[in-house]
Amino acid sequence: MSITTVAPEQVNRIVHNQHHDPFEILGSHLIEQNGKTVWAVRAYLPNASAVWVVVPEERKEYPMDTVHDPHFFECTIETAELKNYQLRIKEGEHERVVNDPYAFRSAHLTEFDLHLFSEGNHHRIYEKLGAHTTEVDGIKGVYFAVWAPNARNVSVLGDFNLWDGRKHQMRKGHTGVWELFIPEIGVGEHYKYEIKNFEGHIYEKSDPYGFQQEPRPKTASIVTDLNSYTWNDEDWIEKRRHTDPLSQPISVYEVHLGSWLHAASAEPAKLPNGENEAVVVVSELKTGARFLTYRELAAKLIPYVKELGYTHLELLPIAEHPFDGSWGYQVTGYFAPTSRFGTPEDFMYFVDECHKNGIGVIVDWVPGHFPKDGHGLAFFDGSHLYEHADSRKGEHKEWGTLVFNYNRHEVRNFLVANALFWFDKYHIDGIRVDAVASMLYLDYCRKAGEWLPNEYGGRENLEAADFLRQVNHLLFSYYPGVLSIAEESTSWPMVSWPTYTGGLGFNLKWNMGWMHDMLDYFSMDPWFRQFHQNNITFSMWYNHSENFMLALSHDEIVHGKSNMIGKMPGDQWQKLANIRCLFTYMFAHPGKKTMFMSMEFAQWSEWNVWADLEWHLLQYEPHRQLKDFFQSLNYFYRSEPALYSQDFDQAGFEWIDCTDNSHSVVSFIRRDKNSSDFIIVVCNFTPQPHSHYRIGVPEQGFYTELFNSDARQYGGSNMGNLGGKWTDNWSLHNRPYSLDLCLPPLGVLMLKLDKQNSAQMME
Repeated sequence: MSITTVAPEQVNRIVHNQHHDPFEILGSHLIEQNGKTVWAVRAYLPNASAVWVVVPEERKEYPMDTVHDPHFFECTIETAELKNYQLRIKEGEHERVVNDPYAFRSAHLTEFDLHLFSEGNHHRIYEKLGAHTTEVDGIKGVYFAVWAPNARNVSVLGDFNLWDGRKHQMRKGHTGVWELFIPEIGVGEHYKYEIKNFEGHIYEKSDPYGFQQEPRPKTASIVTDLNSYTWNDEDWIEKRRHTDPLSQPISVYEVHLGSWLHAASAEPAKLPNGENEAVVVVSELKTGARFLTYRELAAKLIPYVKELGYTHLELLPIAEHPFDGSWGYQVTGYFAPTSRFGTPEDFMYFVDECHKNGIGVIVDWVPGHFPKDGHGLAFFDGSHLYEHADSRKGEHKEWGTLVFNYNRHEVRNFLVANALFWFDKYHIDGIRVDAVASMLYLDYCRKAGEWLPNEYGGRENLEAADFLRQVNHLLFSYYPGVLSIAEESTSWPMVSWPTYTGGLGFNLKWNMGWMHDMLDYFSMDPWFRQFHQNNITFSMWYNHSENFMLALSHDEIVHGKSNMIGKMPGDQWQKLANIRCLFTYMFAHPGKKTMFMSMEFAQWSEWNVWADLEWHLLQYEPHRQLKDFFQSLNYFYRSEPALYSQDFDQAGFEWIDCTDNSHSVVSFIRRDKNSSDFIIVVCNFTPQPHSHYRIGVPEQGFYTELFNSDARQYGGSNMGNLGGKWTDNWSLHNRPYSLDLCLPPLGVLMLKLDKQNSAQMME
């Protein structure tokens, strides 16, 4: 066979891995030679000693020769059409027959895909970029695509090419997306991208759009098919689509999957669902302990949460992250559920089982910053691609992380699509967006001179605000009925207002002010509480400015802050009574609810990411009684629409009396949206019981005492009102009737008018 005509400098660019489009040289090309049109076939195979072109349809082989480089092979073939050819490669004593990657020119990405991506509006770009199993010209393989516009050249590395960047060089498109179809590989392949900048520096990067990564400390991406799992939650999804979550009970159990419970190597991990069941206690994650898998967590965590009556699980970030101690908040694999607990399909099973058991799944999402790990997004293509080049905008020095450049269309597209991805592929029911304040303010945790103002001279990050609006607008357009929750700690206005009104578009915002007021109030000696009544009442002054979620989260029981029981004053009985009082008031107060694992049984020590929760405490009656209390509180809350149906409507709450600071008592009414039902709530925040404590009520009759946080079954003193009280015809608090109540110490009562029996008795 004769040798093709190709410029030596072009060959050198291939040999030295410097070509932006190896398809211009490699593969098959029609050329003119000696007055004839022939096919030229070229291949660069660094480990080959001899190569033949195999044409199965002709049952012929054509030997290839080398001229320019001992590993650059070429030949010409006189045939009308050349397709589905293969290469027979001799490498030492071994031979193999493969399809030539450079014979496949069909593009997975269309011009329209690239146009949408470049303007930031490709909402499912994760179906185009990344690694996708596909079939081209009847040959199965994997299509790779990565955005690296400032790279000199990019290659795919993997087990399939012995991690040699010379073997699978990618082609660059005009939008900076590099692509290559590699035949005859599939699901399970480990890979990375080798990226070179124009100075020749090499960066080995995980796939930003990779669906799975190796377990840490390894960092390769893994080719994965996310469409292999068969979902069984169609009814759940359809019901969610037609439900307004803001009018429903939402009680969230916040969990860090890696420290809720571990498994010991000697026996399976067990969770105490009964008094006598064994417990595996792992004080530190060390030899002999391992993480539970997603499927093991489905078998253990879901029944526990269901038993306690929570409506939702909130998972601290489960996107891939390299360091356990970051709690998941320093993400490197935004599209990959962490491999610590299993595969993507395992996580799908976990979510599916949650839905099967009536539990929604909320995932913490971190679009505010990302770490500097070498395999991640930082300095991705040899330039500041995902982050700002100027550290005054592009770095959170306090956290040692980088800030996304929300003004860059492709970066914004990456994040917008990522939010939608978790709902699309994993059927989650909500996101809690971490550290929103750090995104909204250019001077967040920065001193003077360490930040740059916006175009109007202000401190607001206008691009970040626009990005959040875009995320939330699309999220509720595609997935009505889901939750988008902001952890936002400032007075930025209209965080939970719709985007069409100028709001950021979340439908819930954590009430950080309420949290701080409550913890300050409950940590003080009860005698001093009479001077701080405003801590209890102030939240209602601003309650209707946002759709608030009351959250007592992981952040409040770490870094020397003590766990919840340790914050409470008094002896053990008073500490537990304070906890019951706090949480009953929380569940009676307008707003949805979130609490962190371990609070439900009064763990003494702070949360330790490296250890189990202190499950052994449940062998002691006070801790077991507190767990029973939370179960009762959740089920009572869910059974009374007055406590949740009008959380964000002024008609849902009214004070009876909030001025009795001398007794540290408040009383109020919660009303149902769809009926005339209402709940009377009376809170005594001191250990001093009050007999004959009178409050005004709006209607005459018998008020049943439905919930008493001081009940004996919860470890309380069992003071109360013997099942309820009849009204007296004494007006009080601007109401025509009143109740003479016994208020238990550090207790909260919830009473409800028994309309049917009251009417019969009064006839």
